[in-house]
Amino acid sequence: MKSVNAKREVDLHPAIAKLLKNFIGTRTAGFLFETRNGRPLTLTNVLRRHLHPALKELGYLNGHTGDYKAGTHAFRRFRNTYLRNETSCPKGLRDYWLGHAGNTMDDLYDMVKDNSALRKQKAAEYGVGFELPASVIALNCTECSEKARENEAR
Repeated sequence: MKSVNAKREVDLHPAIAKLLKNFIGTRTAGFLFETRNGRPLTLTNVLRRHLHPALKELGYLNGHTGDYKAGTHAFRRFRNTYLRNETSCPKGLRDYWLGHAGNTMDDLYDMVKDNSALRKQKAAEYGVGFELPASVIALNCTECSEKARENEAR
């Protein structure tokens, strides 16, 4: 691990955990999302080849830039908005899931980080805020490059 904080428990909705397990298959080593050479995918490649084309296809319009592009932080902002507005998620749990550092005594004494069972229960209860696909298809790097070129030509 790169740092002590690199290893952590992530609370996933059961449906997302199932999709992820199916995506991983029988692999027991390597990166979760990797190139055909076993290296980690770079953020710029994920954005350019996958996220931006998907947002364009969905008709997304970024209110700040006027185009269809958004970065990975958009997922974090969506999750925060969904948990705040559509669920009864307590602030301490939401802050923990979003990786926000507490700055009050209440935050210091909130022991949600030590209550894995509660976090898992609430992750299942609150949902994800959107409809999940039935399955995920993993493209190899050659297919990604070809698909990216097609999207750029549009």
